[in-house]
Amino acid sequence: MFLIYHGAKTAALGWNQVLGTFWYGLRLDASMAAYWSAVPFLLFVVGSLRGPRFALGRVVGVYSAVLVAALATLTAADLELYKVWGFRVDDTLLQYLNAPAEMAASSGAAPLALLFSLLGMVALLGWLLYRALLVPLPALPGWVGRGRAALAGLLYAALLVVPMRGGVQQIPINQSDVYFSEMPFANHAALNVPWNLLDAALRRRNNRPLPPFMADSAARRLVAGLYPLAAAWQPGDTATATAPAGSGAARVTAVAAASNGPGILSEPRSNVLFIILESFTAKLVGSVGGEAGVTPVLDSLARTGVLFSNIYAAGDRSQKGLVALLSGYPNHPTNSITHYPAKTQHLPHLARTLGRAGYRSHYYHGGELAFANMKSYLRTAGYEGFTERNDFPQREQNSKWGAHDGALFARMLAELPTQQQPFFVTAFTLSSHEPFEVPMKPRFKGFDEATKFRNSMAYTDYALGRFLAQARRQPWYAHTLLVLCADHGHPLPGYSPHDQPVSFRIPLVLAGGALRPEARGRVVPVIGSQTDVAATLLEQLHLPAQDFVWSRNLLAANAPGFAFYTFTDGFGTVAPAGGLWFDNVGRRVAGQDAAVPGSQLRLGQALEQVSMDDFGRR
Repeated sequence: MFLIYHGAKTAALGWNQVLGTFWYGLRLDASMAAYWSAVPFLLFVVGSLRGPRFALGRVVGVYSAVLVAALATLTAADLELYKVWGFRVDDTLLQYLNAPAEMAASSGAAPLALLFSLLGMVALLGWLLYRALLVPLPALPGWVGRGRAALAGLLYAALLVVPMRGGVQQIPINQSDVYFSEMPFANHAALNVPWNLLDAALRRRNNRPLPPFMADSAARRLVAGLYPLAAAWQPGDTATATAPAGSGAARVTAVAAASNGPGILSEPRSNVLFIILESFTAKLVGSVGGEAGVTPVLDSLARTGVLFSNIYAAGDRSQKGLVALLSGYPNHPTNSITHYPAKTQHLPHLARTLGRAGYRSHYYHGGELAFANMKSYLRTAGYEGFTERNDFPQREQNSKWGAHDGALFARMLAELPTQQQPFFVTAFTLSSHEPFEVPMKPRFKGFDEATKFRNSMAYTDYALGRFLAQARRQPWYAHTLLVLCADHGHPLPGYSPHDQPVSFRIPLVLAGGALRPEARGRVVPVIGSQTDVAATLLEQLHLPAQDFVWSRNLLAANAPGFAFYTFTDGFGTVAPAGGLWFDNVGRRVAGQDAAVPGSQLRLGQALEQVSMDDFGRR
């Protein structure tokens, strides 16, 4: 069913690869079946001890019915989620289960009638197979006592360990055992979805590290060429003026002092209005080479401001983009640090750094901040005020996610004149999130997903334009720097592969009344990451950036062009020679441009290794 649902991708596979998805996937299927079977086997042990009074057949029947329904639901959900996410269902799904309103909003763009029909078909077939293959347990012979029957049950259950482990080999089976092809889609099709979900949930809980690519000293030497502060960072390092010589802070300060670039601001303590644009992929932003006409307001700001034309998101989810932008911190390939409040309190935060310099802060979002544990992160960041979904009148909660961007910008327009200056105000849009339903007449004709996505981005751009038209007339605007950047890219239009650079390229624009006239119209072509925004901003405000060890100033002279990003179970790198993306499960390069040298792979592996070590020690 998965292969048929994604027929266009299946058509690109050879018959040997199609058959391989079944053959290589069989061991994971058997492993998952053995785990599910453990419960009936243990129930048999309990039933043997209790005797005829225990209705074993009825209990196992209920268990099987619940299991059939759950697995059918998971199978149907995975069909559509793979199209959006680019990877099979894993523990990413769990954060949506904790936020049912957001889950319902995201499902609005899915073909629900088809998916529910497939769900019903799988559930019906599963139950019919269960009934057809069911063999009632015969009564125990008189010479077999309860204890002997229970012991036999335990022995049978013990035999399940072999298929659970995928065999008798030393290392238990994992995803790499079914990754048989150079085509990522074939490998993904071979995965067993419930096995993948449970494994990912356990990995997140246990935070199991990946095997190292190289010696730690070698990895840190490579990382030091790009992020010297990160290579030198140790737990407890902070940036203080009184740090003793030789300490982490002193090392950091020495490097940061040499990284200042040209000033683009007319005043050193400008207000900062940081606007994070939901899913604004570069594919639909004309000023960075995307389709023309979708985002005319953002393109106009790019022409009259400072445009960074080669920026890549650090990850593929909103909470990951938030941490990359506001803490300058790279993403984990299997986890989001927002799920670990004990770790986020040890991150640097723009709001906290600016707060120490006298900035007052506020965070605006039309949706629920509790989603993906983002509010915990934002409170730790030091924001003084929050405006979220429940703060908007019911009539303005006109989106499935909450309040559309028009209502969000109107609220900001009314409140910014009373915001104490200098201020650091962050706004996170939401209208260009699935299901792409916006309160505006469609600019582009069509009912397909890509067209609806274009119209949703066009609406956010239109709402931004209306906001700026009135904001320019207010006194605070002349002293304000606008920072506009996407939280992540998007597979639409075209459902670009989830692991390739095209899915991560995003716009970054600095604009506003605080820009110097000579800085307007500047294009910065250096390749950079979301994580680099924090240091770039702080350097312009003449504030210390040394705590942001994974961030570098993109306006510095001779800034090296490089971007590192992660996706589920993999990472990618972009440099002047091209892009490369690596599969952590198969431990191999999934694809690369022809001119990419081997040193780029080694640097990407070093960045992942050192950043994951950093994650573990926060």
